[in-house]
Amino acid sequence: MDWDDDVDARDMLCPLPVLKARKRLAALAPGAVLRIVTTDPVAVIDLPHFCSEAGHEVLSSDADGTATAWLIRKALA
Repeated sequence: MDWDDDVDARDMLCPLPVLKARKRLAALAPGAVLRIVTTDPVAVIDLPHFCSEAGHEVLSSDADGTATAWLIRKALA
């Protein structure tokens, strides 16, 4: 799947991955897809919770070693 923007949040600890995602999503058009790569184990809780609260959709989360690549679709409204 393609994405519209990319954030490298490797080696950042909570809450920085969520804050980076929120800031970048705010700049994107509704329906755009953000890819964010994290290594913080807490991101598996924080990112889905943030998306649920903000109305964004987690399209996928693919772990590769210590990193997880997330695809998040920005809320339409």
